[in-house]
Amino acid sequence: MDQNKVEMFIASMSGRFPPAKLMMMREQLARLDDGKLPIIQSVEYKDPTTLLIVSILIGSLGIDRFMLGETGLGIAKLLTCGGLGIWTIVDWFLIQDMTREFNFRRFAQLAV
Repeated sequence: MDQNKVEMFIASMSGRFPPAKLMMMREQLARLDDGKLPIIQSVEYKDPTTLLIVSILIGSLGIDRFMLGETGLGIAKLLTCGGLGIWTIVDWFLIQDMTREFNFRRFAQLAV
């Protein structure tokens, strides 16, 4: 794949992926053919800041977990009112990293 396209994708999406995995992503993108890039770019990667805001405002209802595809944990968080608030507060500190990992897993599935 064209190196300029790889660098543009990495530059525009670097905040949505774990910083430690950007180099690996760069290598995977460089090995792909040009036909896969539009597919990878068309995926809507979740914004970690948006999920943090959702977690702060309505995280006790488990909405943040539902948005990350963790239905079971979302239901558990909903039924326990965010683990009596403790689970909600813990998620405020973890949700951005969890979102970046979620985005990386989606990327890895497509970049095979």
